[in-house]
Amino acid sequence: MSRLKFVGGNAPEVTDAAAFGRVAVLLGGRSSEREISLKTGAAVHAALVERGVDAALIDPAHVSLSQLADGHFDRAFIALHGPGGEDGAMQGALEWLGIPYTGSGVLGSSLCMDKLRTKQLAAAAGVSTPDWVLLDSAEAVDLALARLGLPLIVKPASQGSSVGMSRVEAAGDLIGGWRTAAALDPVVIAERCILGSEYTVGVLKGAALPAIRIETPRTFYDYQAKYFANDTLYHLPCGLGAAAEAELQRLALRAFDAAAASGWGRVDFMIGDDGVPMLLEINTVPGMTDHSLVPMAAKAVGIDFPTLAWRVLETSFMREPSR
Repeated sequence: MSRLKFVGGNAPEVTDAAAFGRVAVLLGGRSSEREISLKTGAAVHAALVERGVDAALIDPAHVSLSQLADGHFDRAFIALHGPGGEDGAMQGALEWLGIPYTGSGVLGSSLCMDKLRTKQLAAAAGVSTPDWVLLDSAEAVDLALARLGLPLIVKPASQGSSVGMSRVEAAGDLIGGWRTAAALDPVVIAERCILGSEYTVGVLKGAALPAIRIETPRTFYDYQAKYFANDTLYHLPCGLGAAAEAELQRLALRAFDAAAASGWGRVDFMIGDDGVPMLLEINTVPGMTDHSLVPMAAKAVGIDFPTLAWRVLETSFMREPSR
C-alpha cells in the first residue's frame, strides 16, 4: 500500500527554506543518460543550497534504498533521467518509503517514458502526433516504408535525450536503425519524419512557459546537439504569432494532462509546412544544465535558475505522507 497520498492541484508557494526540511537530490543512476543526470543534479543542488535549502546529493547507483530511508530525508528532488529514475521506478520506491518527491507520479512517469503510450494518449486527447508503425517484425519494416515513406525517425520507446534514435534516409538503413534502437528497448517505433521546425514548451506548476524554437545544423536535435554542441540555436521568442504560440501552449498542457503528468516537465513538438503542431514526446524530468530548455524559458519570464529549482521542489508538496 502506498505511503504517500496525492494532494493534487497546484503546489503551494514556499517562502521559508526550512519548510522543505532535509532534501535528497537524486542524480546519476545507471541509465544511458547518467552523464547528463549528474550535470542536472549538481546544478540543482548548488541552486538549492544557494537559496538556503538543506540539500544532499544522492546517487542511487552507489546508495541503496535502505540508506536513502535511513538518511532522514523529508523530500526528494528527482534529477534522474531515463529508465530507473524517470519511468516510475524511483517514484514507486519513494512512495513506499513515504518520501514526497518532485514532478510526476508513478503513472505519469511511466506513461511519459513510454513514447508509444504517450502518442496513443495524446492522439486520444485530440493532440496530433506523427503517424507511426511499431517495428516488431520484418513485415513491420516493409509496412513502415510503405505507409510512412522516407525519411523516417526510428526510436526506442523508453529512452530520453534522443539516445538510440536515428534518422533513416534510405530503405536499406531501416534495419540498422531498428537494431540500434532495439539494443536499448525491445519496443521500437518508426515515425514519419516531419520536415519543419522543432518547438518545446516547458510546464511549471500547471502553467505553460514560453515556447522555444530549436535550430540545429545536425540531421536532427540529437544527444550531441542537446547537451554539447555550440552551434544549436534557441529562438526565444520562438517566432510564432501570439495566437499560434498560445495554441501550442494549450496543446502542451492538454497532452501533459492526458498522460497523467504533473508538477513540471517539457513537451516537444514539430510543426511542418501545414502549420499543425505534432507532438513528439513528453519529458517529466527535463534537463537542468547550461544547455537546457526549461531554464531558458523560465528566465524569459523572470524566473532565474535558483528560483526555478525552488519552484520545482515546491511540487513535492503535491505528495504528502498518508496519516
